[in-house]
Amino acid sequence: MSLFPMFLKLEGRRAVVVGAGRIGEPKIKSLLVARADVLVVAPWVTPAVEGWAKAGVIQWEQREFVASDLDDAFLVIAATSSVVVNEQVYRAAQERKILCNAVDDPERCDFFYSSVVRRGPLQVAISTEGKSPALAQRLRRELESSIGPEYAGWLVELGAAREELFGQAIDPEERRLRLHRLASRSAFEARQLAHWETGGAINSTPADKTARATFEDGYEIRHEN
Repeated sequence: MSLFPMFLKLEGRRAVVVGAGRIGEPKIKSLLVARADVLVVAPWVTPAVEGWAKAGVIQWEQREFVASDLDDAFLVIAATSSVVVNEQVYRAAQERKILCNAVDDPERCDFFYSSVVRRGPLQVAISTEGKSPALAQRLRRELESSIGPEYAGWLVELGAAREELFGQAIDPEERRLRLHRLASRSAFEARQLAHWETGGAINSTPADKTARATFEDGYEIRHEN
């Protein structure tokens, strides 16, 4: 099996999650962060999921799954403890040509959740094609220690610089070289040194603070499937 790595735009698209227990909850949360239109189908849900439903950020149908739940869906996640139900969800998705992820069942997955390090708009995703989620988690932890929250603010600055350069009438090759210099390790280290010399915290930009809060509230996907 060879996977095609990509990042999907889910904002406004219907994502269905069948099952909302301990496994389903983080899947739902990650879809909310991506601003998907989330429908949860489950006889019962965790307190957190119930709170999201009461707040109106998700739609919860308190009942068993039926195939028509996938009508107009972009993707579906089968996160129940029942192999039979997950199989029903998978088959219904295949019939409708909808992407499906059946948790802990690689054979019934059209896509896998990766183990993710997120620093603001920067995301580093790790996949083992479902073969070793434990390895993916270990590598994520190692990357978290080497890619600090300060990268979030730096990336915002790089984006602004890129937009400015593309607005100038300069040679494309010269623009490419400038962008690569701006993104170099030496440029990053100079930025950090400037923060220290001016008495500012490394994590002083709003984007940096957002990234730190994002990790503290447990958004990052802790397991791969």
